Amino acid sequence: MLPLSLLRAAENSPMLVELKSGDTYNGRLLNCDSWMNINLKDVICTSADGTKFWKLPECYIRGSSVKYIRLPDDVVDKVPEDDGTRNAGRGGRGRGGRGRGRGQGRGRGDGRGRGEGRGRGGRGGRGGRGGRGN
Repeated sequence: MLPLSLLRAAENSPMLVELKSGDTYNGRLLNCDSWMNINLKDVICTSADGTKFWKLPECYIRGSSVKYIRLPDDVVDKVPEDDGTRNAGRGGRGRGGRGRGRGQGRGRGDGRGRGEGRGRGGRGGRGGRGGRGN
C-alpha cells in the first residue's frame, strides 16, 4: 500500500496532521495531490505549545511541512489493492528497464570534461585557442 493511495482513499475522512513546526490541524480531508499537499475543511488548528486554537472553514497544508498524519483505522480497508499492472512490461525504469548507474553520463562522450569524446577532432582541451568555443 502506497502512502498517496492511502491518502486518496481517506477523502472526506477526519484526520489529524502535525507539522514539523509542532502545530496540529484536525479536519476532514478534501483532497491531496502527488506532492502530498493537503486541503482540509472544518479545521481546528492548535499551536505547538497547545495554548492557542483557531477554527478555520478550510486550509491548505504543504506536503513538505508535514511531520505525520493520523487517520481512522477504517480508511485502510478502503484502499484499493495494487495489482501491479501500472508498470507491467516497462521493466520499471526508462527504455531498457535499467538505470544508467553511477557516472555513466548520457552517452555523449568517453568521459568528463571537454576531451576527445565531444567531437573536437582529436585536438582535446580547447583546441589551442585559449578562449571559449571552437
